[in-house]
Amino acid sequence: MLADMAAAQDNSSRSRSALVTGASRGLGLALTRRLLALGWDVTVDARDRARLEESLSDAPGPGRLTVVPGDVADAEHRHALAAAARSRGQLHLLVNNASVLGPSPQPGLAEYPLETLRSVYEVNVFAPLSLSQLLLPALARVGGTIVNVSSDAAVEAYPGWGGYGSAKAALDHLSAVLAVEHPDVRVLALDPGDMATDLQQQAFPGEDVSDRADPESVVPVLLQLVEDRRPSGRYRVADLAAGTTSRAVPV
Repeated sequence: MLADMAAAQDNSSRSRSALVTGASRGLGLALTRRLLALGWDVTVDARDRARLEESLSDAPGPGRLTVVPGDVADAEHRHALAAAARSRGQLHLLVNNASVLGPSPQPGLAEYPLETLRSVYEVNVFAPLSLSQLLLPALARVGGTIVNVSSDAAVEAYPGWGGYGSAKAALDHLSAVLAVEHPDVRVLALDPGDMATDLQQQAFPGEDVSDRADPESVVPVLLQLVEDRRPSGRYRVADLAAGTTSRAVPV
């Protein structure tokens, strides 16, 4: 009986599929490796093909990984990525993790190049919304989940963070509205906190960022949020790890 139950759970896990953007490093890479280890089918992308393939060359779960290199700011790539994710079967999870910081060091808004700001919004706002639009029908069929990776810069006014922070604030609001418009899909905006990642290093050039959290430490909290079927809203990993409630009131 126990063996049958374990087999049923394993088969259920194997039938689940996820799409994770920005999977060549940091949180995206750590999450992808964990999902594969848990038996998920995972479709991933990143701009650097060589780094993406090298980072996942020894990933667990051979045959369950689909690699689609490309830039999420490119519409043709997004369509190819969405098609690849749908081809893996029932899609349960979309994680819009790919982000760009913008200039480093970051300029104040009075000097911020508008063309650069547009490119930041293309990756951090428009690409996640576009992928959500493409995959909402597939996610709705199984009551799936969208996780949009946010930042404390979305809610705190840090000098020099106007570009990246305003883009993440826009993504938070899009997440809240999308959740209201599509109650059959959970939409979660997740602030993972500071992590020891390339993006964090870009934000603080020349500083030692090794004291920040390891991305691997964030993954269990993220997955627990998904598995617990928490309602749509904005969450902070620090609050979830401490066992406190961090669901945001939709704006």
